[in-house]
Amino acid sequence: MSQHLLSLLCGLPLLSAFVVLFAPRQMVGFIRGFTVLSMLGTFFLSLGLLDGHYATAAFQFPERHVLVPTYGITYSVGVDGISLWLVLLTTFMTPLATYASWTNVSTKVKEYAISFLLLESAMLGAFVALDLFLFYVFWELMLVPMVLIIGIWGGVQRIYAAVKFFLFTMVGSVLMLVAILYLVAQYKAQTGHYSFELAELKLLLLPVHVQVWLFAAFALAFAIKVPMFPLHTWLPDAHVQAPTGGSVILAAVLLKLGTYGFLRFAMPLFPSGSHRLGSSIALLAVIGIIYGAYCAWRQEDVKKLVAYSSVSHLGFVMLGIYSVSQHGISGAILQMVNHGISTGALFLLVGVIYERRHTRELGEFGGLAKVMPAYATIFVIVTMSSVGLPATNGFVGEFMILAGAFMSEHLGKNGPIFAFFAATGVILAAVYMLHAVLRMFWGPLTNPENEGLSDLTRREGLVLAPLVLLIFYIGLYPNGLLRDMNASVEAFSREYTAKLIAGDRNPDRRDMLEKAWVPSDGLGAGGAQLEQPAREVQLARAGVVARTLEGGTP
Repeated sequence: MSQHLLSLLCGLPLLSAFVVLFAPRQMVGFIRGFTVLSMLGTFFLSLGLLDGHYATAAFQFPERHVLVPTYGITYSVGVDGISLWLVLLTTFMTPLATYASWTNVSTKVKEYAISFLLLESAMLGAFVALDLFLFYVFWELMLVPMVLIIGIWGGVQRIYAAVKFFLFTMVGSVLMLVAILYLVAQYKAQTGHYSFELAELKLLLLPVHVQVWLFAAFALAFAIKVPMFPLHTWLPDAHVQAPTGGSVILAAVLLKLGTYGFLRFAMPLFPSGSHRLGSSIALLAVIGIIYGAYCAWRQEDVKKLVAYSSVSHLGFVMLGIYSVSQHGISGAILQMVNHGISTGALFLLVGVIYERRHTRELGEFGGLAKVMPAYATIFVIVTMSSVGLPATNGFVGEFMILAGAFMSEHLGKNGPIFAFFAATGVILAAVYMLHAVLRMFWGPLTNPENEGLSDLTRREGLVLAPLVLLIFYIGLYPNGLLRDMNASVEAFSREYTAKLIAGDRNPDRRDMLEKAWVPSDGLGAGGAQLEQPAREVQLARAGVVARTLEGGTP
């Protein structure tokens, strides 16, 4: 089973969707129960991934089958320290979101269940795919069920939100497809055969100006999905209009595929192009941190407030990634998981109060702690996680990101400046979250419609309890997650920096990049500076000649 574990993980939700497809739609109880049980089965199956040997950077549970030999298309999957916890986050959050949303989905239950099962399969496939054709198939497949979830079971303006989400995503995806095809064509020109495999395409050395354009195409697709400022405008509409389950999955998992895409594909494939635009991306990330926090503070709709907070929090993730430091990248991966837990919990909590009051306006609440003490307690705990209070998961990730950005050689003199302004986002997060908490839970209970509200039910408590436990577990013992990331993050940083050194003819920049690999952060960087680039970068393998295209100097 371990040889095909990743295929089983991707295939089980797909198989379950076919079972639901042929179930009579009148059997609502069976459809709901079977869907959640199959998702729980996928989660328990995914725990087998923890048996992998993540002390090395090698992909675990690899599986490879040639699908179309003529064009080099393969079914190639694997998981490493970068993708491990994102896969587990997906299998963990999907059954919680689905189970929590049954009470507010009473029409087309069968279609709703199939949509969530297909979405889970596509998300898992995108996280484990190591072939660009396979990744693109899963990337596009995710779009269909998410658009249906928003457009069918969403709010009053659901069609507008679904179409906007579709158009934004498709524009970026089409440009990424063009870049993939160009990259494969260049591989064919240099080797005489086609390949879509990431390991092979990473061996190409392209001129910097070509890398910049190809990176920009990939980066646009991933930045829209994150979403980064100023490509974020689809997100508030999608979150507000989506049903509770859709909002949870969108925030907890789907957005992470954008940040993951930068780490797995855009940066390794086009290191020089990525480096040229790295400071600009980091700057946009900092702007997104501050802008998202300010917009969240000005919202009266609680759900829209949480949506804008995602723009801010994921700005931290992008800043950590582009610090290209061990601290920063490890913190970014950890923060992806943290954001999935805390923001997913916030959307669940917003869904709870909306079911009771059918409004999300802050002005409609006040004094809820008197009538809903358990709900208020969990809301405050999740708020502290979102703010980044010490002993909660949010603190660890943000601290590592800020430290990584401050010490980043890749960001140069801009690193401390970016870290300083990003730190103001932590303060602003406390402002908008505590502002919302004060208005909702404290003060006099003036609205008579709030006096008879029931507290959390057993079902709601069952969904929220594991999220609260994870908030404290990761906050108090982050090394439980970090140690499995270290080898993969170290390998990523080493390869990325080595390729930059090999392709840079400027001795000053080469000296700066070599210093970037001094293991000063204490996370097991593993020894010494990079050796001479010609010896460090072994870019000839399996008949691939790594060379620049016409034009000589990259």
